Amino acid sequence: MEPQESTVQYNQWNNSQDEVSMSVSTLESSGCERVYNKLCTGKLGIAMKVVGGIVLFWVLFIIGYVTWYYIHKCK
Repeated sequence: MEPQESTVQYNQWNNSQDEVSMSVSTLESSGCERVYNKLCTGKLGIAMKVVGGIVLFWVLFIIGYVTWYYIHKCK
């Protein structure tokens, strides 16, 4: 994590109106962080996790099937 710079400004116009404004500026995110934020958060992140889970299931299923086939193959 990179440090963030923040500033707080307080302006008092009169006794009945107060205004507080806060701004936070961050340094430029690295490429990996931007890709992670794009692909792993929000609705796209949920979709990527679902698709990844389905793909992982089928890969393990196929590996298990092929392994079972060669172990139990008649000689």
